[in-house]
Amino acid sequence: MNKRSSAIALGLAIVAVLVLYSTTYTVNFHEIAIRTRFGVPAGVERTPGLHVKWPFFVDSVTKIDRRKQLVESPMVQTTTKDGLQVVVQAYLFWQVKDGDAEAQAFFQSYGGSLEAASRDLEQTIAGAVKAVASFTFDELVGPNARLADAEKAILSGVAATTKTGVEPVSVGLSQVVLPQKTTVSVLSRMSEVQNTLAKLESAKAASQAEALRSQASSQADTIRAFAGQWAARIEAKGNEEAAVYYERMKQHAELATFLAWIDAMRAGLRGSTTFVGDTTSAPFHLLDLSTPVDAKGIPQPAPASTAAVNDDAGKAEGGNR
Repeated sequence: MNKRSSAIALGLAIVAVLVLYSTTYTVNFHEIAIRTRFGVPAGVERTPGLHVKWPFFVDSVTKIDRRKQLVESPMVQTTTKDGLQVVVQAYLFWQVKDGDAEAQAFFQSYGGSLEAASRDLEQTIAGAVKAVASFTFDELVGPNARLADAEKAILSGVAATTKTGVEPVSVGLSQVVLPQKTTVSVLSRMSEVQNTLAKLESAKAASQAEALRSQASSQADTIRAFAGQWAARIEAKGNEEAAVYYERMKQHAELATFLAWIDAMRAGLRGSTTFVGDTTSAPFHLLDLSTPVDAKGIPQPAPASTAAVNDDAGKAEGGNR
């Protein structure tokens, strides 16, 4: 009897648990619950916690996560406004709209499946990403890129084609690359542009160099002309001053000759010098203290004939020795 009572109690407990399980459900803070009665939408529950419903054969509940979902498009090849072939990939953040009608519309469109909605949105964004065709390549990459405008254009295209209940939040371009053939073409074009710029800079530098050479030549001619004028002026002044001294020297010719001899001796016997020569010829006759002097006391060299005789005598004496 006790065993039978225990079995009945256990059975009643199991039935109670099953009834409780089939008549209650919970909603998390990030979820909304779509309740249907005999397959017809009967309401939306968004308050977190435990809720009551009719048993499973009457009411059914589908929970939908309202957190943002991420979906990426496949790699899509398109043509930019300036005629370049590019391969583009974009990503989309989306979520189920919060309104009851929108939530029920999402449930009817996708059966409450986020995976089904993501697959549909993947194709939608693949078509919308071709909006980059209205931008040039330089507006998609580089310092002057207009990525924000391109992403807004893609987001507008996605929003225009999504089903009711789906809320596109934001779109971003994850890749903008050039196919191999296009890359070679772009690099070739960049090389031509660089060569053209190099030639322009070379021509500009040559022009500047020629201008500098012309300017330098003009300045050099000006300096040479000024230097020639200044030298001529100095020469004229020197000749003028020299003429004064020359006139004075003409008045005292013997003294001028004597001073010239002194200067010649000073120049010839500068430093440690050993002199071997004829002391009867000017100006070296000044070294011979026995040289005769004139009426003014200035030593005079021997006449040319006397000097030659003395020289021959010296040679003969040397020969006898």
